[in-house]
Amino acid sequence: MEQLAKILANQSGVVSRRQALSLGLEPHDLRRLVRRRDLTPLFPGTFVDHTGVPTWIQRAWAAVLFCAPREPDVDCLGSALAGRSAVRAADGPGRGEEDGPVVVAIARDRRLVAPSGITVVRTYGLDERVQWNLGPPRMRYDEAALDVALACAGELDAVGAIARAVQGRHTTARRMQDALTRRSRAPRRAFLEAVLADVAAGSCSVLEREYLERVVRPHRLPVGQRQLPDGTLSGVVYRDTALGEVLVELDGRLFHDTAEQRDHDHERDLDAAVEGLGTVRLTWGQVVGRPCCTAAKLSRILVRAGWPHGRPCGTSCGWLAAA
Repeated sequence: MEQLAKILANQSGVVSRRQALSLGLEPHDLRRLVRRRDLTPLFPGTFVDHTGVPTWIQRAWAAVLFCAPREPDVDCLGSALAGRSAVRAADGPGRGEEDGPVVVAIARDRRLVAPSGITVVRTYGLDERVQWNLGPPRMRYDEAALDVALACAGELDAVGAIARAVQGRHTTARRMQDALTRRSRAPRRAFLEAVLADVAAGSCSVLEREYLERVVRPHRLPVGQRQLPDGTLSGVVYRDTALGEVLVELDGRLFHDTAEQRDHDHERDLDAAVEGLGTVRLTWGQVVGRPCCTAAKLSRILVRAGWPHGRPCGTSCGWLAAA
């Protein structure tokens, strides 16, 4: 029982049937512990050491233990948290979603039918991609965060997943670039490669491109002068887009601004106001997530400055709702 207590302590109060039997317990010993409520079944063949609602980390441990190979000669677990579950484990208690199934990775050549509450993904190179020394074992953060971004339904959600990964300081854009390079197949590869390259370089060229392709050209808005040097009271700055008395600045930062960054932006806007210019600052959400609505609002601003009207890009254009 002392060895059982040690395993429970190391695994957040969770143990598998296989682990318990390897300690010398008999099946009737396990049944007795369950009757006495010293152990409570979670997933088939896994138990937790209390009768209350299991925590997320306990469900994660139970999912990994359930998915471990059953062969008696296999010493390692052979399964690990993957995707959003690996990211959730790395972020720590109270940070991240706790609803939904636990995502577990197993080797590509295995077959496993998982119960409700577990999503199994089969992957190549499992041994090299997992941090087996962590509890529970989990995919390396670069790999897991990239899986989350690749699984997103839209490009803006994928950008948000990258932003959260980099902001959490568990990885860098360059390490995620390397992880993406190792993938033979990846949806939206070109877009994500460009976004990661931007983050690594500290630029916002992708957002500038998306602004032209999604907001300006489809809605017949004026392109304006791009990267226009402007001598201000604070020195020479480069305006992303100058449209007469209207400046459009593209904020390509993917994570929370520091006080210094916010101060720098406001100083640029104040310098523009001194010169009688108005600044419109656009973010990823406005350009990639709501381009038609953004175009409609920007057109109204430009019309007041003497520019011609833009127009909807089609019958389903969000311009019509924003106009």
